[in-house]
Amino acid sequence: MASTVWKGYISFGLISVPIRMYVAAREQHIGFNQIHKSCGSRIKQQLYCPVDERVVERDEIEKGYPVGDGSYVLISPNELKALEAESSETMAIQQFVELDEVDPIYYETSYYTVAEEPGRRAYSLMMEAMGKLKLGAIAKLTLHSREQVVIVRPYAHGLVLHTLYYPDEVREIPEFGDQAPLELQGAEVKLAEQFMEALKAPFHPDAFHNTYQEKVEALIESKSAGETGPEPPKKGKPMAPVINLMDALRASLAQKQGAAAAPPIAAEAATLKPAVREKKEATKPAARRQRAG
Repeated sequence: MASTVWKGYISFGLISVPIRMYVAAREQHIGFNQIHKSCGSRIKQQLYCPVDERVVERDEIEKGYPVGDGSYVLISPNELKALEAESSETMAIQQFVELDEVDPIYYETSYYTVAEEPGRRAYSLMMEAMGKLKLGAIAKLTLHSREQVVIVRPYAHGLVLHTLYYPDEVREIPEFGDQAPLELQGAEVKLAEQFMEALKAPFHPDAFHNTYQEKVEALIESKSAGETGPEPPKKGKPMAPVINLMDALRASLAQKQGAAAAPPIAAEAATLKPAVREKKEATKPAARRQRAG
């Protein structure tokens, strides 16, 4: 059973909806320990003070913020704890916004929300009304001792919640969007649109796999069996910049139309039976799947 991240109420005017929150998505990859190559044992990291020239224990460590000239302002854990937001069981909706107005770049972490039995009707009412109007609900939530701005939106058969980055957390890169706009020919735009239409297909998440992780799992299996690992592939020639966009687009479109008879990856994934997917999942070395902390 999934672990509850937060339990409380969504406050919507005079209506309170009791919910539980669960993590909806998490990065998954294989984690490795650091091993001493000569003896095969796991190494241990130590904290070393170059002034006292000795290893220090963790209870001797304090957080410090650099203020210049090699000086630091020391901050104790208790001082930071005093700044933490008070825990709250209520998530009050501040406003509703059109979902198209919130750029996905602000989305941070995703959570499923599940209504408790007494609040199922009010939960369903919110979900249906927000879905019809294509709205998201902006609210404030205390999570992990931090007050966070969140957006709640309809998804599938429920409501999902995303914590949002604050504006100063979304980085501004001078190089991005700093180039002067170019004037494009209408024929170029039309050909590009035709090529995009030819590539358009329904989105099936099952069509995409973490091929790197699958290769790492296969490498672990082969090395466990005493086999030698593969050599790094040789780098190919770098792609040359396109000189004539029209010719490149025509060739791309012709190539796509010639390969139209082949079944697209999305269609293949859509027809993949659940039993086959489960069998594939069962063959993976699950015992070696570790998520780095």
